[in-house]
Amino acid sequence: MRVLIVDDETLARQRVRRLLQNESDVEIVGEAESGLEAVEMIRALRPDLVCLDVQMPGLDGFGVLREIEGGPVPMVLFVTAYDEHAQRAFDVHAVDYVLKPVDGDRFRAAFEKARKQRANAVAAERLGELLETVRRLADGGGEARDGAAALAGLALGAGGSSAAAAPPAAGAAAPSGSYASRILVKQDGRMYFVKTTEIDWIEADRNYVRLHVGKTAHTIRERISHLEETLDPRLFARIHRSTIVNLNRVREMQQWFSGDYVVILEDGTRLRLSRHYRDRVEKQVGV
Repeated sequence: MRVLIVDDETLARQRVRRLLQNESDVEIVGEAESGLEAVEMIRALRPDLVCLDVQMPGLDGFGVLREIEGGPVPMVLFVTAYDEHAQRAFDVHAVDYVLKPVDGDRFRAAFEKARKQRANAVAAERLGELLETVRRLADGGGEARDGAAALAGLALGAGGSSAAAAPPAAGAAAPSGSYASRILVKQDGRMYFVKTTEIDWIEADRNYVRLHVGKTAHTIRERISHLEETLDPRLFARIHRSTIVNLNRVREMQQWFSGDYVVILEDGTRLRLSRHYRDRVEKQVGV
């Protein structure tokens, strides 16, 4: 698990670092001394978990979370000297809330919650992969199709409904003239569909992609090149090797430097349009 430590007190950061070093599955990706530095490092490093102080000069812990809304949001473990913020921590779905001075056993219990939460997300992703395999089998014939449809009905809790009626799975090449209308996502052990028309933009993160829907980001295990094949090119455009954008969300494009452009979405999000994809995008939008 990739962890970022955020606290304006050096001794507090050292204490958390020592406790994390006892965990075999932890990589400490950095330390931030202020809220503003934390925002920059979260955006650049994309940690799985942030051990976050609440009261810091300039921008407090809750301010950090406000600043990263609309982008990748890691799990948050608050580490603070004040207990009056516990309810707000619950409201923002923090993993846990640990008081200073940090007790080793209490911190390990809180970290275990984060580990289990991440494990649940991985398990949900694997189940999603199973469902995708089932749907692909359902495209076959005869007994294979019938068996796959039954298995998909059980996995989805659909009471035996046919998987063949589901939209194309993310990652499977869409037939000519047919594109995915929904994408299966998993969160906190639940599975549900996101309509592709509701997606603002998509970013790649190694073998994962993040679907940005308003202020929410959903992470699924998929390569961006495979996902691109399932999306309607009249609606979505690849603007960078790591970015796909919903053309209906684009407000304007501004020239940047070195032949690149900045794509600005309706909500103010700024995305880079690289030279490599510029000609393709211009053809898609009819320029």
